[in-house]
Amino acid sequence: MQIDLKELLFIARDAGAVILEIYNDPEKANAVTYKSDHSPLTRADEAAHAVISSGLNRLTPSIPVLSEEGREIPFEERKHWEYFWCVDPLDGTKEFVKRNGEFTVNIALIHKQKPILGVIYVPVTGVMYYASSSDGAWKIDAQGIKIPLKVNNATPEWTSVGSRTHSAPEDADVLANYPVVKSISVGSSLKFCLLAEGLAQIYYRHGPTMEWDTAAGQAILTISGGTVTTPTGEPFLYNKESLLNGSFLCKVV
Repeated sequence: MQIDLKELLFIARDAGAVILEIYNDPEKANAVTYKSDHSPLTRADEAAHAVISSGLNRLTPSIPVLSEEGREIPFEERKHWEYFWCVDPLDGTKEFVKRNGEFTVNIALIHKQKPILGVIYVPVTGVMYYASSSDGAWKIDAQGIKIPLKVNNATPEWTSVGSRTHSAPEDADVLANYPVVKSISVGSSLKFCLLAEGLAQIYYRHGPTMEWDTAAGQAILTISGGTVTTPTGEPFLYNKESLLNGSFLCKVV
């Protein structure tokens, strides 16, 4: 399937623009409510969802959209999908609320349970990461320079990356099996991006995530030469009956 990547990047940037508009308005940015799972919801989440859903429906009218802020779609309907968009309009809402800038727009295209295209946009910096199975993996920096993404698997000393807000005792047990000498923490899907651009070599997540948290990052990392699997090395798949992810391991090959 051919997707207009240029148009897709415009959609991500447009979503980032509405997020920044709210982020830079203290009254709007501080209007936070909480979902049933106690996760925060801001006006920016909802505004970005509207922009992305509208844009994807124009770009690919025949491909359904599964978004964190969209309606809940029963598995009986979803199980028939060959392709679908998996979207987190504002990944890292907790980072948005903390105002540290480490939040992203995530858009992924899934084909038969596997991410084949991913876009991650960082509104505060203007940096774009994207990858597709046909076009390779790329970063567009704040100056608009296009840089190829490739994991760094040549270093004998690995850097691990972890969450700013989530950690578990199991993390250290897994990382002990690898030549990790340094650890860094960063919010949202930026962890996948750090591996994809060679700044880290491993990321293990024990705690729960949702499919839209990982889909775009998985596409970018795998197309950059890394892997995303279950802790036992099984494929990490999407459009499951439950959209809740289990533990996963990202690393260079």
